[in-house]
Amino acid sequence: MIDTLVQCDKDLFLFLNGMGTETWDAFWLFITNKLSSIPLYALLLFLSYRYLGMKRTLITLVFVGLLITATDQLANFFKYGVARLRPCHDVEINTVMRLVKSSCGGKFGYFSAHAANSMALATFFTVLLKRKLGKIGLLLFIWALLVGYSRVYIGVHFPLDVITGMVIGILFGWLFSKLSIFAFQKMGT
Repeated sequence: MIDTLVQCDKDLFLFLNGMGTETWDAFWLFITNKLSSIPLYALLLFLSYRYLGMKRTLITLVFVGLLITATDQLANFFKYGVARLRPCHDVEINTVMRLVKSSCGGKFGYFSAHAANSMALATFFTVLLKRKLGKIGLLLFIWALLVGYSRVYIGVHFPLDVITGMVIGILFGWLFSKLSIFAFQKMGT
């Protein structure tokens, strides 16, 4: 059963990764770069300040820091606990796949911290600012999906790594948004 799932994941990876072309490589490298998210997160900071005020925005920043730390550390725990090789380190497929970036990254890849973090932030802010975001909430989820797919496209994660990261991100984003709302209420802000 597990062997079949792993093989299907490898086959899907090779299909999705193999659809890439040099024409699109720069776009997906931009999407996967953490720095490309800065304008979006600056907008979220502005909207937090506008709709929540200074005190709640500072509390929000603390919870965002805790959220990213939690998803990153859990991803690292799983990467070394599960020890599933990244596609670019997997000798069964690394000669037939496209590695778009200049380096492969760490040896293990289950699950994707990029996917978890981007989906966690999308969920966190969508829940926290649900009545204020409007279409920006949809934009956050589209961005998170693009970031997740970029990890497969550039050749550093299997689809299951990304899907697991996204599920973890949704769960943690929801939990931390609820904790921050609870903190707002307890602090009387």
